[in-house]
Amino acid sequence: MGNNTHPLHVGIVAGEASGDLLGAGLIEAIREQFPDALFEGIGGPRMQEAGCFSLYPMERLSVMGLAEVVRHLPGLLSMRRELGAHFLNNPPDIFIGVDAPDFNLGLERRLKRGGIRTLHYVSPSVWAWRQYRVGKIARSIDCMLTLFPFEERFYREHRLPVRCVGHPLADLLADDIDQLQARRHLGLGSDAGVVALLPGSRADEVRRLAGAFIGAAAWCRERRPDLEFVVPLANNRCRELFEQALSRAQTNVPMTLIEGRSLEAMAAADAVLLASGTATLECMLLKRPMVVAYRLSSLTYRIAKRLVKTKYYSLPNLLAGQAVVREVIQDEVSAENLGRALMQLLDNPGHSAEIRAIFSKIHDELRRDANRSAAQVVLAMVGQHD
Repeated sequence: MGNNTHPLHVGIVAGEASGDLLGAGLIEAIREQFPDALFEGIGGPRMQEAGCFSLYPMERLSVMGLAEVVRHLPGLLSMRRELGAHFLNNPPDIFIGVDAPDFNLGLERRLKRGGIRTLHYVSPSVWAWRQYRVGKIARSIDCMLTLFPFEERFYREHRLPVRCVGHPLADLLADDIDQLQARRHLGLGSDAGVVALLPGSRADEVRRLAGAFIGAAAWCRERRPDLEFVVPLANNRCRELFEQALSRAQTNVPMTLIEGRSLEAMAAADAVLLASGTATLECMLLKRPMVVAYRLSSLTYRIAKRLVKTKYYSLPNLLAGQAVVREVIQDEVSAENLGRALMQLLDNPGHSAEIRAIFSKIHDELRRDANRSAAQVVLAMVGQHD
């Protein structure tokens, strides 16, 4: 216990950049009350800067896609065994797994069996598919911290200890981001209509969506010649793939391609066309009307269709509990369908204003001082209240 006899000792493991950010915020919030607390486990640059000693490089955990996971599996399993042994030999007051459920839940189960309190931060999407994992989660953790209220409801229904702490991004982003300022920063016309295109942050997403997104831009521009398009791309590879799709399309639609700066690009826009994913949450917090496209390989889609238990794919609709945002899925993804959905937003300011009002309400619900709320749960679990 983090009492007077020794400093608070926290084990913590995050597996990728988003987890590194959450972990760092949590560490800083605990440190505000317990400056001498010790943190060790696996973390990236942000967590290390906040004072976490990383026993392994986080990159070893950040493997994407089935083939990569299979190739790295023996290394991942031995790393997990070594970490488990380390924490059982030097028991922390609490162990926190930040996201990375495939790695962390097994580790948490072993530590919980060994008498160590365990907390998991960021719910796996059990509410959407593979609901049988709830039993495994219950055996692995003492408490679940969720980012979203609908996840908290799901765990309560399954009688698991849970607390929704909101989303740190909701605390960070102001209610109203200046659209004209964002346009000036990006060198866009201040009086033209602006559409942001975000074809995904991974190469395979960009491959599947770039052509249709470029086609949709051309379709819209035929109807509104004053439209400008801004395309923030996650990295060099995504930019290359988008440029290839652009030259194949042989279109003369002017597009401003930028690397990163996706928040700024969305803030500058009147409407956004984007791949389903975290960007939809950012777009919603920026109060920008959007069209969400979702396209998987046909095999993955057929499997997902049978397994997924949810009515909606995009976070804004899941959070609103209704179809606020138009979702264009799989074979429906075409230049005309996407273009038509965008024009409905651009031509109908009244509808866009209704969407913004719903997004504002959700933003308020997610603004819960996430880092401090998460820290309070951790400290209550180890018997250290404010």
